[in-house]
Amino acid sequence: MSSLLNAIDAVSKFFGIMAALLVTSAIFVVCQMVVLRYFLNESTVWQTEYVTYVIVAATFLGAPYVLLVKGHVNVDLLPHYLAPGPKKAMAIIASLIALLFCAGLAWQGYLLLMDAIEGGWVTDTVWELPLWIAYLPMAFGMALLCVQYVAEIIGIAFDLKTPDIAAGHIVGGD
Repeated sequence: MSSLLNAIDAVSKFFGIMAALLVTSAIFVVCQMVVLRYFLNESTVWQTEYVTYVIVAATFLGAPYVLLVKGHVNVDLLPHYLAPGPKKAMAIIASLIALLFCAGLAWQGYLLLMDAIEGGWVTDTVWELPLWIAYLPMAFGMALLCVQYVAEIIGIAFDLKTPDIAAGHIVGGD
């Protein structure tokens, strides 16, 4: 069980790195766009769209890593004062609720992705990027986030991970 959770954590870490690389690429493209527009007086065709979709992709693909390192916003006043048993129960219940919400988003993202593929949707710009490319990270990232939530729930339930909400991370998750 522990090796499965470690594998899921490794996948989340990998996509956290991918998200950082996507943001880095967006920074370089913005710099290139500034040089083209303001110094060379050239027009840009794909840069704005690329940056927009890459930032969205980084957000969704990086979400499982953020969950892994407990970077998502949470209110920890009540769990901070609870005994370990109720704190554990509260962490599992909160994660189950979040899992259901993320599963709904993953499903809707999948439906949107399939509509874009089947309909041959493209952006209404000169670049005409196929929209399935932009929608894929939403569906995939939310599915990965669901898998990471399942790993967190299993880890807490079987005492492989201890919820340490007040410190902002899970102890024993590595």
